[in-house]
Amino acid sequence: MLKMQHKFPQGFLWGGAIAASQADGGFREDQKGMSIADFHPYRNIKNRDDRKEDSTIRNDENFLVIEPGLYYPKQHGVDFYHRFEEDLGLMEEMGFKAFRTSFDWSRIYPKGDEEEPNEAGLRYYDRLITSIRSHGMEPFMTISHYEMPVHLVKKYGGWLNRSLVDFFAAYCNTLFERYHGQIKYWIVFNQINLTTFNSLGILGNRAKNFMEAEYQGVHHQFLACARAKELAGKYKGQIRVGTMLSDKLAYPATCRPEDMLFNMRKNQMQYFFPDVQLRGSYPAYAFRFFEENHINIHIDPEDERLMRENPMDFLSTSYYYTKINDSLKNTYAPMDKSTNPYLEKTEWGWEIDPIGLRVNLNHYSDRYPGVPIYITENGYGAVDRLEKDGAVHDPYRIDYLRQHVIQMKEAIADGVPLKGYMMWTPMDIVSCSSAEMKKRYGLIYVDQDDEGNGSGQRYRKDSFYWYQKVIESNGEEL
Repeated sequence: MLKMQHKFPQGFLWGGAIAASQADGGFREDQKGMSIADFHPYRNIKNRDDRKEDSTIRNDENFLVIEPGLYYPKQHGVDFYHRFEEDLGLMEEMGFKAFRTSFDWSRIYPKGDEEEPNEAGLRYYDRLITSIRSHGMEPFMTISHYEMPVHLVKKYGGWLNRSLVDFFAAYCNTLFERYHGQIKYWIVFNQINLTTFNSLGILGNRAKNFMEAEYQGVHHQFLACARAKELAGKYKGQIRVGTMLSDKLAYPATCRPEDMLFNMRKNQMQYFFPDVQLRGSYPAYAFRFFEENHINIHIDPEDERLMRENPMDFLSTSYYYTKINDSLKNTYAPMDKSTNPYLEKTEWGWEIDPIGLRVNLNHYSDRYPGVPIYITENGYGAVDRLEKDGAVHDPYRIDYLRQHVIQMKEAIADGVPLKGYMMWTPMDIVSCSSAEMKKRYGLIYVDQDDEGNGSGQRYRKDSFYWYQKVIESNGEEL
């Protein structure tokens, strides 16, 4: 009889994750092109629930200009481009087994539609990937993490245009040919179910039915993922190509049948993304959703074959919070959800629900049996204080991470094939949604403020030493 696994398995990939557009900087190096991230200014947003900022529709190209007097933090990041050896050394000190970061599409194909890649940009990644491996970590690379070349938005209209599938396939082919012997794990798109401008690059004034445009763009991203998997096939198992979700499964507000049905249907449209990518076809419930919302997706017969024959190899997910769906208050819009009154919140208003992680991991495991699962983002954003002696005391972060690791262990005992955990983030980086620095997730403090001022020096937080012990004990010492 099989026995429950009450421990993290040997070979479990402990580590951390960042994104090039939030950490690298060096935006004038290597003949890099401008990406959409380079146009995100810091505006000192008063509403700390920055999830609303991230979902804002960009209506026209007026957003894609550099305004005099504004600071654009993602152009500078935390200078990982020049300091990656130092940062990777600190990660090795913590004992990282894996490190997730991303390629910057605009550094390798500055405009996105060139016939040949930018060799100077590739040489940077040669150095970075060699260094990750030399520090004893498995590179876990995201091919696109919110850094689409802005040229593809202005000339082609972003992922609404099918031409991007071919451009992206050429980009993937360049990466696979160069790094197939060095990188085993590849995520194609960061959080493919978050259909924001950051991901799709679709401007509101270019779409009569914006929801239809979003799902057409998503369809093109599905094709791009399938093309990537098809290209990876010639490397005979050296490459594993996976999908990544932002975990947005929700609870029903009550056990009223109306709430249960409403929640089921909203959760279905979160499962929609991995259903297509892991099962290889569009589910029936999606066609009903499209019909009810006047959405007409153009799908070629060849598209169906491509998706069917090229399912993703693994499922990865970010997990930060949970919400509830209330049929009396919420609509079918993906981000229109209500707050769970039983949960505490971070100072940015993000609900804290470690048990929800176990619940959702079980949902995914039951729905996609045998598919390996990785948590590729999970962390606690807070204002940290650097003491005069260089210490940073962050017990709130330690408690948050500890409670989630406990629930991961419970999920493994439930039979979930969880293979790795990359917390967000090893060191402080620029916030994706609000472009601020004061919302810090790192285990390493970076001396830099919202306007880019500071020494840039790195300091180990208390959570650094805690996570070091967690990894050393393979999750036994919490």
